[in-house]
Amino acid sequence: MKAGVSTACLYPMEIENAFRQLAESGVKTAEIFINSHCELSDPYRGEMLAVQKEYGVDVVSVHPYTCGIEPMMLFTAYERRVTDMLDYYKRFFDYMNLFGAEFFILHGNKNQNPFPDEKYFERYLRLQETAAEFGVCVVQENVSRCTSKSLEFLVEMKNALGGKAAFVLDTKQAHRSGTTPLEMVRALGGNIKHVHFSDFGAAGDCLKFGFGEYDNLALFTELKNCGFNGKLIIELYRGSHNGAEDLAENCRTLNDFLAKNNL
Repeated sequence: MKAGVSTACLYPMEIENAFRQLAESGVKTAEIFINSHCELSDPYRGEMLAVQKEYGVDVVSVHPYTCGIEPMMLFTAYERRVTDMLDYYKRFFDYMNLFGAEFFILHGNKNQNPFPDEKYFERYLRLQETAAEFGVCVVQENVSRCTSKSLEFLVEMKNALGGKAAFVLDTKQAHRSGTTPLEMVRALGGNIKHVHFSDFGAAGDCLKFGFGEYDNLALFTELKNCGFNGKLIIELYRGSHNGAEDLAENCRTLNDFLAKNNL
């Protein structure tokens, strides 16, 4: 396993500046959070690629700003919207290819938008098949305000789609949904391909590694036992850290912990 940092941690800083600050601070593994449509194109895309080349940053994943409209565009009875969204997400997949990113983050539907589970899985599969044309993988994130907050739903998705179902475990969102991250790993196992990490304890659910009391060693060990050898992306809100250098230092601390424990 290896730890990295999401550019989302520095929001609302523009992503090219956030990416450069993280790279200059020594972050070698990153997730890019696209905050606006224009960032998929030059000059912003070119600036990001230049930073990646200069500092040798491994971009493993991309998170779209469009998660808020996924219920309307993907989980709808209006087929034209679905077609449009699948076509639009090809721009993200093409962007990912330029950076060598493997995972595309999906929030999915919201509970306020009733949609049959079997149809949900069919839409996810269509998106996954579209992504596969570009050699990338769509990972369903557990999000407390979405249908995916339910571990029962995610297990049903895993059972329905088998190896075609891929998940990103978000530790803070698990806690906010009333499920521990360890429970999620035990239930979803090898279908977990990516992790959004924050520590958890008396001070909150969006803490730097080592600032909470959660048994992260047990969590990481269970991930390893399930065959996970991917990336733990630190994803913190702006008030939970003191900037790029603080994030980079915490990332080094987490990587040292992983190495020390042979994870």
